[in-house]
Amino acid sequence: MAARPKSARSRTTVAAEDYLEKIEQLISRKGYARVVDIATELKIAQASVTAMVQRLDAEGFVKYEKYRGMVLTSSGLEVARRIAHRHQLLTDFLRTLGIADEKVIYDDVEGMEHHISPETFQAIEALTRYLEKNPGVVAKAQAAAARR
Repeated sequence: MAARPKSARSRTTVAAEDYLEKIEQLISRKGYARVVDIATELKIAQASVTAMVQRLDAEGFVKYEKYRGMVLTSSGLEVARRIAHRHQLLTDFLRTLGIADEKVIYDDVEGMEHHISPETFQAIEALTRYLEKNPGVVAKAQAAAARR
């Protein structure tokens, strides 16, 4: 029995989302994604990557051919782009708040991007856009915090 493709609205694990995001980044940057490239970038064993890629293939997120690489299906691409958008928006939000340490931003975003509800994400997105257009608001908040 063939695996049914899942829609991007299906629940994906944090690990699956990280893989899909990385596959999309590799394809965008290099034109292809191979198991060895994913393993190198995620700093994990090739065997672990192969197992996950096979699972993503069975779930309809990628098309994988052993020794040849993979491509994202439309569902996989949708998930990868959603996660990339969340990652970028949360990065922008933290920078807008005045957080300057890029490692702190990266670590915090990695912790938040998979665990934030759609409602909270929409609120952060709206607030980020408002703060970008009104930088004086952030300056006032930072000044108030410094006085405490």
